[in-house]
Amino acid sequence: MARQARAIQTRTSILLAAAEVFDERGYSTATITEIIARAGVTKGALYFHFSSKEDLALGVIAAQLELGPLPAQRTKLQELTDQGLLFAHQLQHDPLTRASVGLAMDQWSESGENGEGGNPFHGRPFQEWADRLTELLVEARKRGELLPHVDPAETAELLSGAFTGIQWTSQVLCQRRDLTRRVIAMFRHLLPSVAMPQILPTLELTPERAVALLASRDAALEAEEAEDGEGDAA
Repeated sequence: MARQARAIQTRTSILLAAAEVFDERGYSTATITEIIARAGVTKGALYFHFSSKEDLALGVIAAQLELGPLPAQRTKLQELTDQGLLFAHQLQHDPLTRASVGLAMDQWSESGENGEGGNPFHGRPFQEWADRLTELLVEARKRGELLPHVDPAETAELLSGAFTGIQWTSQVLCQRRDLTRRVIAMFRHLLPSVAMPQILPTLELTPERAVALLASRDAALEAEEAEDGEGDAA
């Protein structure tokens, strides 16, 4: 187990180093040599976990979907807004999340005129987020949380696109310092056209909620690790 823990720590260190380098220099100009130096690992260690720079970038991109074990909520719409608030918080504070979004946003400049070729990340993160939101909205519809006209897939694409535009605007204007406020405003404007009226007053949309969600997630992870440790001891 100690060897496995070290391997996980090494992989995480490499991903964080890659995220920092990609965030600072962009995918096309970042080099494996820079990432190895930043991570403080050998070339062999890096290639044990990642086969190429593209593989590393895909690992960084995957991080934006790994929000951890968030607690179940009374409504699926609260779970949807929780994911938006937590993602906004991580964009402000987590270099891995920032780099993953940077890689996705950088795709057009590295592709051909028709958006084809060149960049291996074309469309993937956006579609994965839309798929995740669609699943939540489908469940919300089953529970009677959505207005009758709402199409889950269409609404998921709208929310995903709106979030992308808002976070980019916030990045350009103030390095995302006001992103949480902007995301809350987005939800307050869009949700009345999506949610049943009785659901709206139950939704908690506050800047402090993301911090509380992180604390809950970290507590769940610590409890899980403690259980694993007890199992190993037995």
